[in-house]
Amino acid sequence: MRWTALYARSRHLTVALAAVLLCAAVLPLLLGDSWSTVFATVTLGAAVAVAGVGLSGQDLDLDRTASFRWPPRRLTHLLVIGVVAGGVMLAAQGLADLPIDSSWILRDVAGLLGLTGLAATLFGGQFGWTLPMGWAMTAALVPKAVGQAYDVVAWPMATADSAQAWWVAGLLFVAGTAAYTMAGAHR
Repeated sequence: MRWTALYARSRHLTVALAAVLLCAAVLPLLLGDSWSTVFATVTLGAAVAVAGVGLSGQDLDLDRTASFRWPPRRLTHLLVIGVVAGGVMLAAQGLADLPIDSSWILRDVAGLLGLTGLAATLFGGQFGWTLPMGWAMTAALVPKAVGQAYDVVAWPMATADSAQAWWVAGLLFVAGTAAYTMAGAHR
């Protein structure tokens, strides 16, 4: 179990957990009646993004010399981020009676998690926050007047029953988790 404690320390998991709780639980409760899909998208993006910063350690060369296989641990780390962010958001929905569908939360967590994995693989773990936070903020600003493309470009803001949004989130999830699991964070 010693490697687990070292892994948690090197990835700043306690700070990430506190930040996820702050983003996904406290913000919805503070916003109360002004809670909307826009705030939910940005909040969920922030919750996934802050935990994504820990997807790499301080010394990637040291990580690569470990005597165990990294892919299962990378996949587990990424999935735990999604479970915690989504679970906390679902719990906040129940506590404050907020009008966000649980399938919407599941879809957005999956897509944002994939973006986090892609960002860590392409830019490094310290920049794992860039793609999920950037796409969440962009989606909040895209006008609905763009028609059919809205569900593709602004998939985090689309309704829970949008097939296009589910496809985009699913593709991002598969691509991001596969890239991060196999390659790890960029140097």
